[in-house]
Amino acid sequence: MGFFDHLQKGGAGAFSLQPKKAQIRKVVQTRPAAPTRSVTQPSETRSPRVQSTERNRKVQAPKSRSVSSDLDTRSAKRLSTPSRIRKRPTPEQRLSSDDDASDSEASFEVHKRARTSASAEPDPERRLRSVKAFSEEGSRPFKMIHAADITSGKKAGKFKPAFGAEGKPKEILLQYPSASQQERYDSVVPRENDEFRPIDDIVQVIETVADNYIPREDADQFNDETTGIKRRLRRALAVTSEPQFREAVDDYNKAIQRLRTNGSLAKHLDAKQSIGLPWVERILTQIYSRTVSPHVESLRQYENGTDNVYGELLPRFISTIFKETKLKSGQVFVDLGSGVGNVVLQAALEVGCESWGCEMMTNACDLADMQQSEFKARCRLWGIAPGKTHLVRGDFLEQESITSVLKRADVVLINNQAFTPQLNNELINHFLDMKEGCKIVSLKSFVPAGHKIQSRNLNSPINLLKVQQKEYWSNNVSWTDVGGTYFIATKDSSRLKAFIDSTL
Repeated sequence: MGFFDHLQKGGAGAFSLQPKKAQIRKVVQTRPAAPTRSVTQPSETRSPRVQSTERNRKVQAPKSRSVSSDLDTRSAKRLSTPSRIRKRPTPEQRLSSDDDASDSEASFEVHKRARTSASAEPDPERRLRSVKAFSEEGSRPFKMIHAADITSGKKAGKFKPAFGAEGKPKEILLQYPSASQQERYDSVVPRENDEFRPIDDIVQVIETVADNYIPREDADQFNDETTGIKRRLRRALAVTSEPQFREAVDDYNKAIQRLRTNGSLAKHLDAKQSIGLPWVERILTQIYSRTVSPHVESLRQYENGTDNVYGELLPRFISTIFKETKLKSGQVFVDLGSGVGNVVLQAALEVGCESWGCEMMTNACDLADMQQSEFKARCRLWGIAPGKTHLVRGDFLEQESITSVLKRADVVLINNQAFTPQLNNELINHFLDMKEGCKIVSLKSFVPAGHKIQSRNLNSPINLLKVQQKEYWSNNVSWTDVGGTYFIATKDSSRLKAFIDSTL
């Protein structure tokens, strides 16, 4: 299992195709708890136990069917390798069946609102739509990893026909909002809970499109409580009917092609100035499940006690960092120690900025390259114009391209929780060349608590940093379920200049 794999898992939040008696549906929402520890000084920050994003995040399977939600995707920034695997439930909102609940209109509306509420701040300069993807040129075939590619071949034995069917699985074609080719899916379900779930993916794509691309005047065809495509898909799953499911998907494909041809989708997308986190997570989940997940075992390598021990910052935390630093589409983001590239891609997609990452571990770099390639294909499918992404291999202290981009960076992320003191000290010297106003986000402060500018430390680079201590909530990092602190250091020479002027 990997960063985004819990969305494809069984148990709570997954689709069940096993025949069961008809039941009534209600909304159940579990909210993450507030942090259980208070804000601490940098000197008191504890290093995380090295744990993996391969942690088993299974929750106990409900007694009835449920539909997974993208609301609380617990995807991760980088991959760590654990000394042990720790289980915990993933807070999520789900539509579940229950004998004691009513299938009310309110329940479905709560689900829809929750999926679209976590939106990024509007950016008037952001141009979300890819003109090429909606053009005739965008309709030409291009290389991508179809869902069917990861459920066939050597992987075929891990799947079985969906809807209780027998024989060779049948193909399902799914249209995305752009003019691009359709994606191929096999109508299968995994034999084990931790494998990719193509039926889930189809429904989640359709829901994301309905929530973000469809004009209000056409929304009833997708959202109507009785005849809407989303409700028909759920009904087909509830009664385990493949013909009904295929009919709903076919009607969706026709509706999307019609709305794209008449310009409605492009016009609606042009009016948007931001892309919400659930939407971002859906796209990143698709990329990860098709690239990293099939090869995740290759990442189970690390050197304990070195700078190559990983911990991950999860997407909701990363999105918060983007907001706190006011990162915009015309700016530059750099992730030092970028792992398989998750945060680099998230910045380019969610913010639309120029996004850089540097990683030295070979296996992680190989998978990051695969993710970057699929990222471009997925953005084309969804019709989105992301920021440019750059993934650099090697030591970020030695790579000339990284040294150069740091001079014009607006936000630099350094997950230095497990870095050695030597590496943290070496990083400080690079801050001298950063531009005024650049923000450096870290889990350990580069400025000791209580530091004051004095004559004896006048030449120290940390005198150029103005630090804010922030708090993150539970389930925001991979190594612990509780909250903690992080730091935003802004390069600001005014304090040092004021001190020097006062001594003259």
